[in-house]
Amino acid sequence: METAENKLDPVQSLHIITEAIAKTKENIKAHGFLFLLWGWLIAIASISFFILQAYTSFRWFFLPFPVLVLIGIILSVRHYAREGHQTETYMGYYLKKMWLVLGISFITVVVMNVIITQPPFTYTLLIGGIGTMVSGLVLRFRPLVVGGVLFLLFAVASVFTPDLYKPLLQGIAVVTGYLIPGYLLKHSKV
Repeated sequence: METAENKLDPVQSLHIITEAIAKTKENIKAHGFLFLLWGWLIAIASISFFILQAYTSFRWFFLPFPVLVLIGIILSVRHYAREGHQTETYMGYYLKKMWLVLGISFITVVVMNVIITQPPFTYTLLIGGIGTMVSGLVLRFRPLVVGGVLFLLFAVASVFTPDLYKPLLQGIAVVTGYLIPGYLLKHSKV
């Protein structure tokens, strides 16, 4: 019995290899959505917190954070559920798990700081800076690395900032660390 072998010419072989690489290559633009989502939510929550605390007598001035964070969690889960049918790269898997751990860290830090009646902004800026910088390094996207560095600088600055202005500082940090890099990522040619 003879076995039929598929003989590929060099052009066909190169085409198959190129297709395989294209299918597994990370689409870094897809990561921009979550930076934009969380950037807008946290910027709005931070600025609302500041305005409500500084200029009103509203006792629940902190309310924008839990409401918008809950919305962000729901939208993030929906985003990942929609991507479920796509092939996941190692890089995408790593970034998703890293941000899951950092998200749990955000919540833990906020709860701990609420218990000891301290504003959590210095620590949330630090966590955001670490995640953003690592994401930029892994994706090899310099604006995210710069955004992460800015977050870390804002974390240091928050130590010297009166508590009243820390949410405003965080709002500015999120615009420079998430939103600007997020829009650059969304519109990148990579």
